[in-house]
Amino acid sequence: MEKLLSTEIWAGQTLANVLTVDFFAGVMGNILAALLILLAGMFVAGWARKRIMAVGSRFEQLDNTLFNFLANITRYVILGFAFLFVLNTFGIQTTSFVAVIGAAGLAVGLALQGTLSNVAAGVMIILFRPFKLGDFVEVGGQMGTVKDISLNFIELATAANVQVIVPNAQVWGNTITNYSVYSTRRAEWLFGVGYGADLKKAEAIIRRVVLEDPRALAEPTPFIQVNNLGDFSVDFLVRVWCNSGDLFQFQADMKRAVKEAFDAEGIDIPFPTQTVIRQDETA
Repeated sequence: MEKLLSTEIWAGQTLANVLTVDFFAGVMGNILAALLILLAGMFVAGWARKRIMAVGSRFEQLDNTLFNFLANITRYVILGFAFLFVLNTFGIQTTSFVAVIGAAGLAVGLALQGTLSNVAAGVMIILFRPFKLGDFVEVGGQMGTVKDISLNFIELATAANVQVIVPNAQVWGNTITNYSVYSTRRAEWLFGVGYGADLKKAEAIIRRVVLEDPRALAEPTPFIQVNNLGDFSVDFLVRVWCNSGDLFQFQADMKRAVKEAFDAEGIDIPFPTQTVIRQDETA
């Protein structure tokens, strides 16, 4: 009887030992499989990210910001799938887990819809390139030189060198005026002379002063004609093309040059006058 009991005890211990070894072997196997999956996921994620970045580097005309964004998104997606496979390895049901993640993602998306709209607009700006770094633009009611383009905002430097940050949603959803796209711009002036002035002489002076400036282009053909008969003056409309970089200084210089030429040639430049009649207090 004692021999039988000892035999049963030995058999039970042996079975327990076998089960313990199998359990730990299974756990270690799952851990090893999880590590392999994680390593494989990290390798594939890194490889995919590098490949996407390589595509952006291959074409200089494409902006690296967009490819960096796409590369990071791809990397995180691959790592996310690897994490789900790891959970499956340990017998964890991922269906409910994915549902929870989807609900959480929806909640976060609703909370960050303003930020997400900026990101979406940033992708469109980077993809279609309505302007580039260094362009002088007017966007979202702001005007300045483009200093930076990101997925959330663009940075402008105004003419007074003040930094302005404009959210991308306000840029892409509104009119974009780019003053730097074309190499030439049209300068425009309105010069008024008195009604008693010699109009042919005045026109000749304007034509000489403006067109002799090296910044004035011969093509397209300059336009210099009487445009308006005002209350106090006869107005000449002058339109001359120049290089885009010369526009503002060219317009400012010609205003002074034409005024000085009119003075030297005796061309009267009228200005509004007002007559004040004082009534004698004793009247």
